[in-house]
Amino acid sequence: MKRSDRPDRRFGIALALTPRAFAISGISLWMIACGPREDAADAGPPPAQTAAAQAAAQTEAEAVAAAHLDYLQANYEKSEHMVPMRDGIELYTIVYAPRDPSREYPILLFRTPYSIGPYEPGEYRNPLGPSTEFDQAGYIFAFQDVRGQFKSEGEFEVIRPPAPEPRGPTDTDEITDNYDAIEWLLANVENHNGRVGQWGISYPGWQTVMGMVDAHPALVAASPQASPSDMFIGDDWHHNGAFRIMYAFSWLSGNARRRDGPTETPGARFDYGTPSGYDFFLNAGSAATVDELYFHGDVPAWRDFIEHPDYDEFWQRQNALRYLDDVRTATLNVAGWFDTEDFYGPMSIYRTVEAENPGLENTLVVGPWLHGGWARMEGDFLGCIAFDTKTSLHFQREFQFPFFEYHLKDEGTWDATEAHVFLTGINEWRAYDSWPPVGVTSTSLYLGSDGTLSFEPPTQTGDSAADSYVSDPANPVPFSAEERTTLGHLWKVEDQRFASERPDVLVYRSEPLEEDLTIAGPIGAEVFVSTTGTDADWIVKLIDVYPDDAPASPNCDVPMGGYQMHLAGEIMRGRFRNDLENPEPMVPGEVTRIEIDLRDRFHTFKAGHRLMVHVQSSWFPAYDRNPQTFVDTYRASPGDYEIATQTVYRSAEHRSRLVLGVLPR
Repeated sequence: MKRSDRPDRRFGIALALTPRAFAISGISLWMIACGPREDAADAGPPPAQTAAAQAAAQTEAEAVAAAHLDYLQANYEKSEHMVPMRDGIELYTIVYAPRDPSREYPILLFRTPYSIGPYEPGEYRNPLGPSTEFDQAGYIFAFQDVRGQFKSEGEFEVIRPPAPEPRGPTDTDEITDNYDAIEWLLANVENHNGRVGQWGISYPGWQTVMGMVDAHPALVAASPQASPSDMFIGDDWHHNGAFRIMYAFSWLSGNARRRDGPTETPGARFDYGTPSGYDFFLNAGSAATVDELYFHGDVPAWRDFIEHPDYDEFWQRQNALRYLDDVRTATLNVAGWFDTEDFYGPMSIYRTVEAENPGLENTLVVGPWLHGGWARMEGDFLGCIAFDTKTSLHFQREFQFPFFEYHLKDEGTWDATEAHVFLTGINEWRAYDSWPPVGVTSTSLYLGSDGTLSFEPPTQTGDSAADSYVSDPANPVPFSAEERTTLGHLWKVEDQRFASERPDVLVYRSEPLEEDLTIAGPIGAEVFVSTTGTDADWIVKLIDVYPDDAPASPNCDVPMGGYQMHLAGEIMRGRFRNDLENPEPMVPGEVTRIEIDLRDRFHTFKAGHRLMVHVQSSWFPAYDRNPQTFVDTYRASPGDYEIATQTVYRSAEHRSRLVLGVLPR
C-alpha cells in the first residue's frame, strides 16, 4: 500500500411500540462509548419544564426503555467468546444474535477500548444498535474489547499505529485485529448473510477507520463517526502542536493506566481535590511536572507526549490519513459542528477518502452536535443555542439506518448525495453534491482600527496601525466562564462576553448586518503579529453577536441580548508556524505572518447580528500555557514562563484578516 509522506494541513420482530418511542429511548439510554465519562452531563440544561412534566417524561422514558429491554431479551441471544488473533492473543467478544433462525442477518461490528459490558450473561446492552431501529430490523451485533482493554488479553497502546510493511504472519495492529475479528465471526456465527458493517464514535470511530484499511472483503459498509485522524495537528491531544492538557489528563487518567490483567472494572475517576481545573493545572505546571505529581510514569502515553514534543515519526505513523488510499467500503462520515474533541478528524478523513478513492461512495453528514451528540441527545439545542428540530433523530432515521439497511440487506432506499449538512443560524438541513458546495465565494473580513471589522481592506499605513496586549502566563485567558475540572463540550457555543472584557483579548466587531450572511466551508485566519518573547500562542475566534433585543432562550438563563456565540476558533503555537516537524523561535519585535485554519462551518449570521473576532495568546487549561520563551514546553520550569507583549497589525502593508467562504443568497 502506498503511504503519502505528509498530511494535508489545509484544513475534515414486532413489538407494540412506535419507532419514535424507541428512538427516544435509544438517545436516553445509549451510554456513549466514545469518550471520557465526563461527557454524560455536558449537554446543557433541558428546556424549561415544570417538575411534574420532567417527572412524567422520565417515567415514560423508563417505561419505554424497560419494554425495549424485554424485547431484546425475548428476541436476541447473547453469547460470549474469546476470539484469537493471528499472534495468539485472544480478544473478548460478545455477540447478540436474533433467535429467529428462519432468515440470515448481516453482522454489525463495534470495537472499543471503553468496555462492551454488561458482562453478566443475562444482562443486555440497551439498545444494541446505533439506534433502536436496528434492533427491530434484525442484525447480528458483535462487540469487542480491543487489545489490552477490559476483558481482552494483550497490551493497550493509545492510537496504536499500523505495523511496518510488509507485515509478517504474526505482526499485529488494529488493522489486522479488525480483519481477524471479522474472519472469526464469519466462521463461527450462524445465520449471517456474508456482509459486515462497522461503526463507532470517537475512538471506536478510529477503530472503524482502521477496519477500512486493508479491509476484510466482507466489510461492505463503514461509518466512522467523530474519528480522530491526526493527534498532533487537529484532534484530541494537540491542535497545531499546542497540547490539550485538560482533556488529555482526564482521558488518560481514566482510560490508559497500566493494568495487571484483564478486568471488568473501569478506571477510577481522578480526584482533582478542587472544583477549579484552572487552578489545578496552573498550580501543576508543565506536563513533566504533572507526571511527577500525579501519574508517576503509570500512564505510558503521557510519557510519549513528553518524549515527542514535535511532529516526528511517532506522530506521523499514527496519522490515519496516510493509509486511506485503497478504501473499498461504502463510507458514511459523521461530524458535529461543535465537537470539541474530533472535528478535524472526520472532515479530513472525508476529504482524504474522497481524493484518494475516486468513484467510491463517500458520504458526509455534519449536524449541530457536540462530540457524539447525535447518539445521545435529541439535537434540538446545545447550551443556550436552539436548533428548532430534533436533528439527532433526523440523522438516525434518514441517514444512518438507511445507509446500513441498503448496503447490508439491499433493503430500503438510500440517498447517497455526497454532503448532508445542517445550516446553523437558520436551522435547516441542506444536501450538496460536494463539500464545500459549488458557488462559494472567498471573502475577506479585515481587522480595523478602534476594534472594527470590515469587508473593506485597511488603508492606514505604517506599524502604528496595530493593537497590543500583555500576555501573562500566570494569568492566562480561561477557555470557559464555567468552573470545572474537565473540558466539557458547551464552550464551543458559549457566550464570550467573559473573554471580551479581558485586557489580554483583542476584540473586533462589525456593524450590524443589513441582510443575512451565510458562510460555508473552511475559515482561514491570516494575522500579522509580533511578540517581545521568543514563542507565543495565537488564538483566533469567530463569534456571532446577537442583537440587543434578542429573545430569551428556553434552554438557559443567560440573557440573549448581546449574546456572543462562539462559532469557530483555533490555535497556532508560534514555534510551529512554518513547520510542525522543525520548530523555530519567533524573533522578538519582528512582524510575522501566522496562518490558522479555523476549520469548516456552515452558518448564517442573520440580519441585525454582528460578526466579532477575538485574538488572544492563551486558552487555558483547554491548552497548556506557552512559556513565551523558546524552551521545551512539556518540560518547562517555573522560571521559563515570562510575560510578553503581543502586537497584531492591521495596516495596508500587513492586513490581518479572516477568509470566509460566502454562499450567495
